[in-house]
Amino acid sequence: MNLKQGTHSTSAAAYEVSTMSYLISLGAGLVVGLLYYLVRVQSPAPPLIALAGLLGIVIGEHAIPFVQAQIRTPDAQAQGTPPAASSKPTSICNED
Repeated sequence: MNLKQGTHSTSAAAYEVSTMSYLISLGAGLVVGLLYYLVRVQSPAPPLIALAGLLGIVIGEHAIPFVQAQIRTPDAQAQGTPPAASSKPTSICNED
């Protein structure tokens, strides 16, 4: 990414933080994998079962906020509904 110094936008900073998180996670996984190999320990779960467990974690992490948003949406729509517009047509042009 080629950004001028001092002109980082909020989205660029968030992108860098997000990318760094993925790189740190990948690095930690590689280190643990190497340790498993050196100690001759097998992975605690077969790869497909481990991936299914991770998928469950991700779904569970997002499930509660999603359900809360679905529950709040009808209430917010009912309260935030603007009053009905009058049936009298309005003129777009200004007549002088």
